[in-house]
Amino acid sequence: MKNKEAFDLASTDGCIPIISVAIVCYNTPFGEISRALISLIAATSALQKKEKYGHNRLLTEITLINNNEPYQIKLSDYAELDRLLQLAGGKLLLLEGHGNIGFGAAQNLALRSSKSQFHLIMNSDVVVSENTFINGISYLRQNLEIAAVSPAAVDRHGVKQHLCKQYPTILAFLLRGFAPDLMKRVFDGRLSQYEMRSLPEDRPTAGIPIISGCFIFSRTACLQKVGGFDDAYFLYFEDFDLSMRLNQEHSLAYLPSIRIIHEGGNAARKGILHIYMFARSAIRFFSTYGWNWF
Repeated sequence: MKNKEAFDLASTDGCIPIISVAIVCYNTPFGEISRALISLIAATSALQKKEKYGHNRLLTEITLINNNEPYQIKLSDYAELDRLLQLAGGKLLLLEGHGNIGFGAAQNLALRSSKSQFHLIMNSDVVVSENTFINGISYLRQNLEIAAVSPAAVDRHGVKQHLCKQYPTILAFLLRGFAPDLMKRVFDGRLSQYEMRSLPEDRPTAGIPIISGCFIFSRTACLQKVGGFDDAYFLYFEDFDLSMRLNQEHSLAYLPSIRIIHEGGNAARKGILHIYMFARSAIRFFSTYGWNWF
């Protein structure tokens, strides 16, 4: 007889995905999307093998959301990956024609129509580990008070990224974005506390205040209950706001058994437009939840 977790998964309608995945694309290179899809195919295949599902069971529904209207994404370019995904129990979809509506609003297009049990918000520059879906589902099934989890992450050079955060301060943002290395070293203790660098890597940690929007593995119902992202955040801080609202009724957790590679970058290094969007979203966030300068 299957265990409770496997029974719950098997009881879902075969036409409804267990996991929905949404990836927003904007001028995203073919290779970047391909790397993300290849890793998701491997994670889907691992789940299929573990639970011994047949090829007729829809495990994952992956939606590419194109925010760059002049640039068309052609699913035919990903035909071979789509074939492999289907063999693993997945399906590839495309949403486009809505223009550049911002990251959160684009993510909501997929979230609002999803009927899955679990939903993965993911950046196109993320590569997931093979056991991502197995470990994510297992943990959420066993910890019903947790709405969403954040993974252990490194960049392409293997340098640790800290995706979990305490409630932010203006000082922390200025230090991370603009301070010279010497000043960062002076305030390293403050930055370490903000970035929650002391989180254990051998076990999950619940009660995380803020998790990064580059990768959020969640119960679909929890995301839909809070309305997903706030569309008013065009870019930056939409994940901070979502974390605050999810934490009002549930809890967020760091789950280091899920591991990802994330290319991500600092807004301050992307030019004046990104600095402007970052500042505008920061003002909205702090005006909503309270200013914390130091």
